[in-house]
Amino acid sequence: MEKPIVAFLYDFDKTLCTTDMEDYAFIPSLGLTPKEFWPIANGFGFRNRMDGILAFMYTMIVESEKRGKPITRERLVEMGRSIELFPGVREWFKRINAFGETQGVQVEHYVISSGLREIIEGSGIAEDFKEVYASEFYYDESGRPAWPKLAVNFTAKTQFVYRINKGVLDVSDDKTLNDSMPDDSKRVPFTNMIYVGDGLSDVPCMKMMRAYGGQAIAVYQDANRAGVEKLLQDGRVDFIFPADYSEGSGLDETAKEIIRKMAVVDRLLETNARQLRSIGSDTLPNQVGLF
Repeated sequence: MEKPIVAFLYDFDKTLCTTDMEDYAFIPSLGLTPKEFWPIANGFGFRNRMDGILAFMYTMIVESEKRGKPITRERLVEMGRSIELFPGVREWFKRINAFGETQGVQVEHYVISSGLREIIEGSGIAEDFKEVYASEFYYDESGRPAWPKLAVNFTAKTQFVYRINKGVLDVSDDKTLNDSMPDDSKRVPFTNMIYVGDGLSDVPCMKMMRAYGGQAIAVYQDANRAGVEKLLQDGRVDFIFPADYSEGSGLDETAKEIIRKMAVVDRLLETNARQLRSIGSDTLPNQVGLF
């Protein structure tokens, strides 16, 4: 029998790294500061009634061309090497995977980010994710960005939660994603998902987790602690922790407890299903009915 899957879903900016990923190298390469660049991008989007993610991607192209420093995929990937990750992030994935093995479950990790896939690929942790859903450019034959290949705004993030749930990971496959699928055949039940984010941009996914039986965790730095505490007070997340992924941290210990709980629930569900099969019942077990 295949092991049950427990999936961690992460935002990236200010969740796994300390600030917006474009702030580390891309914006300084233009001779701008984040306080100068983001008003340009946001102002362009506002004036043109444009999706904010598409506006910042367009602004990246325009401001780079204007300065004679055109974007290429390779250049963006290289810029990802300057990302500053939170303590313990680099070791987190293998450690959590190994813990899952001790509990009889397979742990998978996914990114759902409005930032750029190309920069994430250069961060040194891209290989730890089963899939990275992030904004991305399509590049023409000359290697220049010609069109947005994918734009992940805040509400669009929920689409990718459904993809992970059904195991339909290819973003070009909308038909299978929208096909009806029995709950017991979905690859990763919502009840086996943990979403980790840092703020209001993650609320749609966090609300999904809590509505469908998964778990939502918000991490914080001193600068956004008050906002994250409000998420907890408003019932939008289950837990909040400092952004420290080191072994023995509050986040680490609670993540392991959640995995333990999910593993126990899966074992009880399988026992119930096995007993129903043994008596020839067509009734399927469900978590609500058992607990």
